[in-house]
Amino acid sequence: MASLLQPLTSFSLPPSPPILPSSSSSSTTTTTTTTTATAATSAFPINLRSSERRRLRTASKSYTWTSGLPKRSLVLRSTLDEVSVLEPPPPPPPEDSKAELLSCLKLKLLSAVSGLNKGLAASEDDQPKADAAAKELEGAGGPVDLSSDLNKLQGRWKLIYSSAFSSQTLGGSRPGPPTGRLLPITLGRVFQRIDIVSKDFDNIVELRLGAPWPLPPVELTATLAHKFELIGTSSIRITFEKTTVKASGNLSQLPPLEVPRIPDALRPPSNTRSGEFEVTYLDADTRITRGDRGELRVFVIA
Repeated sequence: MASLLQPLTSFSLPPSPPILPSSSSSSTTTTTTTTTATAATSAFPINLRSSERRRLRTASKSYTWTSGLPKRSLVLRSTLDEVSVLEPPPPPPPEDSKAELLSCLKLKLLSAVSGLNKGLAASEDDQPKADAAAKELEGAGGPVDLSSDLNKLQGRWKLIYSSAFSSQTLGGSRPGPPTGRLLPITLGRVFQRIDIVSKDFDNIVELRLGAPWPLPPVELTATLAHKFELIGTSSIRITFEKTTVKASGNLSQLPPLEVPRIPDALRPPSNTRSGEFEVTYLDADTRITRGDRGELRVFVIA
């Protein structure tokens, strides 16, 4: 029997080569190859009994080779998480958006100064509100450059607010005739007429003087003529020349009267013939100025 089993003792199966994992596999690849010894039965001796063949088949063990490599993943880590990246500056607002913003801020300013009678009726609470609304519009409009666009000054401008009138005098922060009960003077409309060719800068004031009954009130238009010059890019200096008074209404047929100028020797030191102001906002229909004594003035095109 031992001689019959000797061919099986020397019989051995050649090892199967391991199967390498595919590079396109997404998980760990394990290849199991099972080779049984049934193929070896063909090598059994012919004279081996059937019972011995069955026993040898049952006792034959399968040989299993397992080959596999864990999947290796290559992760490319971006360096953006290690380097601080500065955000680009925001793009400038479109022209349509800026125009809409300016329109809203102008409406806000007009609402703040409406009903204040050019500033004569402004209270202590009204003045800061008007000033804040003007600053918002000035900031949104940006710096004014009259050296390249002086034509915007041309025209007749109507004064709608002056912080100087809160002093209850027609001279504002400068000496001037008082309003109210001391003198029967009512301030009407105020205009500025600017001619960039002739350099004329005229302040036109409409006044109404009370008269004893039964005489009707006297309506006058005073024109304070100046010459102006541009200083820098947004400042203007005006130099006073003369004052002309013209009656209107029933006395409109009277010729205009030029008011004599006060001699320089009798002129108060604070009442100079020149003044300066800065144009802080300017477009086709709205103008804001800041005087050399801090006066805020708001004009609209007439």
